[in-house]
Amino acid sequence: MKTFPSRWAPRHAALACAQLCITLSLLPLTAQACTDCDCDDESPDAATSAAASIAHAVQAAASTTSAALAAPTMPVHALGLVLVTGSASTSFPSALPTTIESMTGAEISRSINATDAEDALKFLPSLLVRKRYIGDYNHAVLSTRASGTGNSARSLVFADGIPLSNLLGNGATFAPRWGMVTPEEIERVDVLYGPFSAAYSGNAAGAVVDYQTHMPKSFEAHLGLGVFVQPFKLYGSQADYGGHQASASVGDKAGALSWWVDVNRLDSKGQPLTFVTKPLSTTAASNTATGVSGAIPGLDKSNTPWLIVGAGTQYDTHQDHAKLKLRYDITPELAASYTLGGWNNNTVGQSESYLRDAADQPFYAAAANSGTLKASPINIGGKAYSLGANDFGQNRDSLRHQLQGASLKSNARGVFDFELTASRYDYARDESRAPLVARPGANAGGAGRITDLSGTGWRTWAAKGVLRPTGTGHVIDLGVQQEHYTWRQRTSDTPDWRNGAPTALFTAFSGETRLSSVYAQDAWNISPQLKTVLGLRLEEWTASNGSKTAASGTTVTYAHREAQHASPKAAIGYAVNDAWNLRLSTGRAVRMPTVNELYQGGVNSAGAYVPSDPSTNPDLKPEQGWTTELSATWAAGSQQLRSTLFHEDTRDALYSQTAIFDGKTVSSIQNIDRIRTVGVEWAYQGFDLGVQGLDLTGSLTYADSKILANSGYVSVPGDTVGKQQPRVPRWRATALISYQVNPALSVSYGLRYSGTQYGTLNNSDPNGYAYQGFSPVFTTDLRAQWKWAKQWTLAAGIDNLNNSTYWNFHPYPQRTMHAELKFDL
Repeated sequence: MKTFPSRWAPRHAALACAQLCITLSLLPLTAQACTDCDCDDESPDAATSAAASIAHAVQAAASTTSAALAAPTMPVHALGLVLVTGSASTSFPSALPTTIESMTGAEISRSINATDAEDALKFLPSLLVRKRYIGDYNHAVLSTRASGTGNSARSLVFADGIPLSNLLGNGATFAPRWGMVTPEEIERVDVLYGPFSAAYSGNAAGAVVDYQTHMPKSFEAHLGLGVFVQPFKLYGSQADYGGHQASASVGDKAGALSWWVDVNRLDSKGQPLTFVTKPLSTTAASNTATGVSGAIPGLDKSNTPWLIVGAGTQYDTHQDHAKLKLRYDITPELAASYTLGGWNNNTVGQSESYLRDAADQPFYAAAANSGTLKASPINIGGKAYSLGANDFGQNRDSLRHQLQGASLKSNARGVFDFELTASRYDYARDESRAPLVARPGANAGGAGRITDLSGTGWRTWAAKGVLRPTGTGHVIDLGVQQEHYTWRQRTSDTPDWRNGAPTALFTAFSGETRLSSVYAQDAWNISPQLKTVLGLRLEEWTASNGSKTAASGTTVTYAHREAQHASPKAAIGYAVNDAWNLRLSTGRAVRMPTVNELYQGGVNSAGAYVPSDPSTNPDLKPEQGWTTELSATWAAGSQQLRSTLFHEDTRDALYSQTAIFDGKTVSSIQNIDRIRTVGVEWAYQGFDLGVQGLDLTGSLTYADSKILANSGYVSVPGDTVGKQQPRVPRWRATALISYQVNPALSVSYGLRYSGTQYGTLNNSDPNGYAYQGFSPVFTTDLRAQWKWAKQWTLAAGIDNLNNSTYWNFHPYPQRTMHAELKFDL
């Protein structure tokens, strides 16, 4: 019987143990075989020992099954109908009828210039995180096969079973709370594709991301320092943007108690993200208009000429992360865990004008009196233009978020195991300040507004069980869950936008949603070659306490809503022979509207309530869809290739668009009648490819995502039907090549590609290479890691090595250089 490649085994043993015990495709490992291995220690000796234990376990299992299922030569990222038969650190249920892709912390450290937790997903198939700059705290949303970066509520992100997904809203500003996880503490990240497990809500329609973070088995300590710099040049902006990062962690295990403390500090200056633009004027400038130069001509996303007169949203951000984790082994089979996390963010947002006056000084706007808005007429090339007093805006954000999670989990591996979990994510402080007038006048203070989200957050709890009736071939997952989301937003006037206290109310929004669920899922080993998973999820959703208040004090409240839904799931897997296995999965997903989608809007720019304005839509329907995928996996030696056909049919998709309500043309969140996505995904993994130490992973995805029916529109009725779903490209590809030159030195080279996409429902934005456009992407990354002493590691790398300028509404970073130094005790 073949075994794992000799070099690959120690390097990947930690993941091998977890994945072979958790996700080995169609291989009926016995519980004893899996619990015999112990590979949490990542030292080379322990890894080698673990690899030997794995091989022994696989051989023992194979001896009791048909030769067709003897698959120890498969790579560890095994696919197929997934059945958990052993123990490992994961929040996943025991039966996972879906495609899984994974990456270990060691692989991340070796191959990716990771400064934020979301970087771990860079090279996994069909995934894209819209990370605009290092430390992007409010726009780094996740997109998947059939969901664009405007659909953040169609994926779930967990860390050690604690939800990090921001399901208070849907869109660019509701990114997962990535800052609660640092790259240094990631033990492994797993991604489940599609809504095929009954253990997850309809928000799993795209994917479920699960981070497992490190817990020590003996005393250990780590220090890390990193620097990065990005020479950036675009339009009239040219400067070096960069920063540094420092991390420290320490932990130990003494008897039944293990603990871990992790802290991280990030200081980052990002490139400009927005631009001040003006449509071309045909009107002659007046004699009183200020003559200025420096405007840059260009084309907007629709190829309409415009002028770019300045840049904005250039963030200087300072973030602090701190986390305490405790675990107490009450008995060998029962453990209690507690996590306390804190994340602070202080950001200064700036803008710059490209315009110059007659004295060659930057020109922003004429002075405003007592903070009153005042437009400035200007003369550009003899034509009349106007600068708004707040065109060149500024902002100051101050955030302090807290996370808590607790669990009690049994792992007796007998007839029944259980897990009790609870978590809370709290916006203890979330304040954004902005002036009413532009710089430079606002630099000294003056009138402004404060948007305060304190009191916002979510709470969850769950009771889960795994039942294994002896001798039946069944593994049954059961669970009861509840999620409660609370939105509190208050925008107030202040006499001093930088430091002043709030005074008069400008606007306020609030609301709550709650999702209560029960589920059951049965994984049945019909025969050594054939397995099925059948599941059902029942949900009750409520929306309550919705209200909005205008500057006049007028308050509008919304009626309580509730709904019930059932989501069936099914999968079947078949091992054709020792090289091939097949899996067919299908599942229904119901994605409920979020608080923000239900209650935001309905107040004009002056803070006045607009009676009967339908831009707030508390009667939104939930998205409802069926997703089906058929996967074939081939594995031989140290190579594996998966091909997956997928089909998603979604009714009542939630998007912002235009429609006529009571004779008014209104842009708001609405239901799109039907969107259908069909496609295919290929994923390849190979180790020691012709040369010992040479590994390759790669993926290619094709997705044809079309709007089939829509009673709303963007500009004219019917203009969105037959068009491509926004922000879902037809083609995506990744490749990551790594080479272990010697035991101390490794190098890697990564490539990512994404094809043409649109940002509008009617696809009226063909020019992706412009501000507010969505361009194709081709970028390459380079990294080298050198362990030059027993406890010291030096790494250096370059992201966007080819210095591509590409866009996802905002410009992505250009070529960025990284350097890191780590000490491990």
